[in-house]
Amino acid sequence: MAKTSKSRKNVFIVEDHPVFREGLVQILGMEPGLRVCGEAGDAEAALRDIPGLKPDLVLVDITLPGKSGLDLIKELRAADRGIKILVVSMHDEALYADRVLRAGGDGYIMKQEDPEEIVLAIHDVLAGRIYVSEAVMAAKSKAPAAQSAEPAHALPLEKLADREIEILHLLGKGKTNAEIARQSGLSLRAVTKSCAEIQKKLDLKNLNELIRYAVCWVESAA
Repeated sequence: MAKTSKSRKNVFIVEDHPVFREGLVQILGMEPGLRVCGEAGDAEAALRDIPGLKPDLVLVDITLPGKSGLDLIKELRAADRGIKILVVSMHDEALYADRVLRAGGDGYIMKQEDPEEIVLAIHDVLAGRIYVSEAVMAAKSKAPAAQSAEPAHALPLEKLADREIEILHLLGKGKTNAEIARQSGLSLRAVTKSCAEIQKKLDLKNLNELIRYAVCWVESAA
């Protein structure tokens, strides 16, 4: 029995929705080679607990209260080059997967996928492979040539920095600038400046257009 326990890979879950987090715990609990060694509802708790638990893999959601999932990935990777990181998110893979890989993540899978596919993604990442959909991998392999040939044809959202994407998402969820500042740990002035920059990059005329754009984007991803 002790031998079976030792052969299991430890997984730490960072997910702010308790119901989905508990669902992941149950799914992984039925997988003989995996064991959930810890859970956190935000990045700060994860950064506090992970070093002591030394998981083999961390499951991370993109949208977390306070520090974002992308920021968490960067900090985890800086602290431990060997740790495996897989994002499980509701957000559009075409937009986020490349950002996750650039931040130091090892894979990306949508929450809508079957539990069996999530388990497969975990095993792939633990085996040292990158897990993204075939469509994203194909787009990624073609990206350098496409970008050098037609840099002006980039999709609007791809022009945004990681922090700007986070702010746009919060705007789309109906958050005010003050609420975004509190949740993201930024100053109100920084949030206001970022909104102006997002508006400019997306070629929107005013704040109302920016908010409408953000709401439509969030609703389309739901």
